[in-house]
Amino acid sequence: MFASLNRACAVAFGATIAVCLAFSGGPANADLLAEIKKRGEFIVGTEARFPPFEFVEDGKIVGYSTDIMVHVMKALPGVKLKRLDLPWQGILPGLAAAKFDYVVTSVTVTKERYAKYALSLPIADATMALVKRKGDASIKGPEDIAGHTVGSQAGSAQLQALQAFAKGLASSGKGVKEIKTYVDFNEAFADLAAGRIAAVCNSLPNLLDLVRKRPDTFEMVLPTFGPKKYFSWAGRKDAESASLAAFMDKQIAALNKSGVLTALQKKWFGGPMDLPADKLPVPQN
Repeated sequence: MFASLNRACAVAFGATIAVCLAFSGGPANADLLAEIKKRGEFIVGTEARFPPFEFVEDGKIVGYSTDIMVHVMKALPGVKLKRLDLPWQGILPGLAAAKFDYVVTSVTVTKERYAKYALSLPIADATMALVKRKGDASIKGPEDIAGHTVGSQAGSAQLQALQAFAKGLASSGKGVKEIKTYVDFNEAFADLAAGRIAAVCNSLPNLLDLVRKRPDTFEMVLPTFGPKKYFSWAGRKDAESASLAAFMDKQIAALNKSGVLTALQKKWFGGPMDLPADKLPVPQN
């Protein structure tokens, strides 16, 4: 009787362990890169409203990141890339909730994100800048936004940088009138063109692309402001995702050192960027 009871307990215990492993991912799912290769699909989150990095043209996601991923996917033969086009506000929460494998969209490196996510090697410069309406003589430099209504994207590092810059202006005597937030930058640029706001804060490469495409409407406000910033991609910071994060860093480093990134930067931004190829610098803020 006791032997039967022990066998029953062992079976029950084994079933419990199996259920727990099924819900926890278990050893079979402990390597995300291996799982991607097995499933034959690499699922990434993207905000395709951030030209020239990623945007929709003729129904397809194109841009700088798309061109990079063409090269990356050569190292994953037999695997298809699936890009989920999502609002920026859902990108990092979606990654944390394992809604997709990785983020292939422009993530500004910040101290908070560096601590929380497995950020990749830099893929581009992300230093902050401002754009104004063409011919607006009231704004000659970044500090001239004092007294004006300005805008940026909700939940973005650009918004945080703008808020910090505005706080510094206020401490010196005169701050901005208001900071408006937008779901995406296209809405902010529309308000700027219509005269509802005086300037928009975004990364330097994005604004250079905007002015290049619409020189009769927009004009850069230089110099840039704040510390040197970089764009990277992002993975989850856990043991299961470590293999994928290492794989992506290896691919980006190879593309940087071979000159492929430089060629793509010339194509999409009009010139090269000086990016570290071996290590992501630790952000100060």
